[in-house]
Amino acid sequence: MLTINTADLKPAELQNYLQYAIAPRPICFVSTIDKQGNVNLSPFSFFNIFSINPPVCVFSPSRRVRDNTTKHSLENILEVPECVINIVNYDMVQQTSLASVEYPKGVNEFVKAGFTQVPSELVRPPRVAESPVQMECLIRQVIPLGENAGAGNLVLAEIKRIHINEDILDESGKIDQAKIDLVARLGGDWYCRVGVDNLFEVEKPVRTLGIGVDSLPASIRNSVVLTGNNLGQLGNVESLPSDEEIAAFGADPELRQILDATIGDSQTRDRELHQYARKLLETKDVLKAWKVLLSN
Repeated sequence: MLTINTADLKPAELQNYLQYAIAPRPICFVSTIDKQGNVNLSPFSFFNIFSINPPVCVFSPSRRVRDNTTKHSLENILEVPECVINIVNYDMVQQTSLASVEYPKGVNEFVKAGFTQVPSELVRPPRVAESPVQMECLIRQVIPLGENAGAGNLVLAEIKRIHINEDILDESGKIDQAKIDLVARLGGDWYCRVGVDNLFEVEKPVRTLGIGVDSLPASIRNSVVLTGNNLGQLGNVESLPSDEEIAAFGADPELRQILDATIGDSQTRDRELHQYARKLLETKDVLKAWKVLLSN
């Protein structure tokens, strides 16, 4: 394993490692305005939500690694502590990238990138009409993290009003994760798209008090077939199936076939039972997987 002391790297080298490793990162597409009324629009991938009550997002316009200069977005926020955070989806990612070009101060990236300005209702910077979710924010605090090239400036933006395109809502009025078609930033020129084909759900462990991986029998915990993800699924149950439930499952055709075919061959039996259990876990049938594993 490569081990690196961050102090031994130049800022550009460290930036490369971190931006490839800490990913994907959501994109904060921020519109700001200065005292003269000049609008700026710029994307930042050092961004996330950090509080719900109050609703606060944090993003960081870092000092440029190249020459230690600051960005117009930061300068505007220090003059007019308001912004709009516009969420970026796949349909607007190329234009969003174009808006990151370092145009001279006073140049409106809405115009350069071909976006449509929509007046905000509570703050002075305009919204991006093409964005599926637009959040009007007041700046609570700007925290400089240093004065050297690459140093961040944490902008704490309190969300005051949210505008959501109804096309991305489901029947219950909630945002449909598939419809919003988000993109995220990776390292270098790489992005990723959050589409239907790569969406999956993981049941939250806070809903139950899972027994934990450490409580799994050693033969399961040390399986050469089951993955770490599989073990996490098995450990996220409150209790194991009862002897009666396991016995009732004994009539399962695939289980019966494995047991009958491996009489006297415990090693093969364990492997095939674990393979069957893994197949069930891939369909999220955790209880049935447990019954298979405990049928030996």
